[in-house]
Amino acid sequence: MKKIIKFGEDVQGYEIPVLNEREIRAAAGMLFLLMIISLFMILSKGNFLLIKYSISLFLTDFIIRVFVSPRFSPTLILARMIVSNQTPEYVGAKQKMFSWIIGLVLATTMFILMVIVNSYSPISGIICLICLIFLFFESVFGICLGCKVYSLIYKEKAQYCPGEVCDVKSKQEIQKISKAQLFVVLGFVAYIFLMSYFLNTSFSVKPHDLFATESPAK
Repeated sequence: MKKIIKFGEDVQGYEIPVLNEREIRAAAGMLFLLMIISLFMILSKGNFLLIKYSISLFLTDFIIRVFVSPRFSPTLILARMIVSNQTPEYVGAKQKMFSWIIGLVLATTMFILMVIVNSYSPISGIICLICLIFLFFESVFGICLGCKVYSLIYKEKAQYCPGEVCDVKSKQEIQKISKAQLFVVLGFVAYIFLMSYFLNTSFSVKPHDLFATESPAK
């Protein structure tokens, strides 16, 4: 039973139970894709069916992760299949549990509001947005926002963080950002604002069918 109900895995060379960050990022990406499609269905068609399935699956998956073991999480198993040929990147399991408990609380609240009560409100919208932000940062940037909260609440230092961000070290030359690069980013932001100001009218015109036999309406 102890082998089944266990959070994290023992790996030689690591003092505490760890998880594979590559699997976690892949699973977060799958959940993010499912949630963003569900959100698109709501915004475009007012269809809440997919979001109810998504929340139910999200909640079930996190219940298994937290109360049984990440080893038996369906999304993490699928993620392991996808990234099995990649070298594992080990992260501490303790801060991940804290992060997933946050996800479990959010998913439970969403399940109650949208599935059981069958309602929608700014509350469910904000919670959904928070979940999307958490999943996006995890899958795209490899940044665990819940782990950041863990470090703020608990005095003990988190071990084996993704990208070794827990370790104090000087940045290598390839990681440093120059003034010229900052100027490019600021210029790009200004470019976006200029485009929206000068081209908004022309961009707002509905495109016509390129292969239509009739000429587009003027």
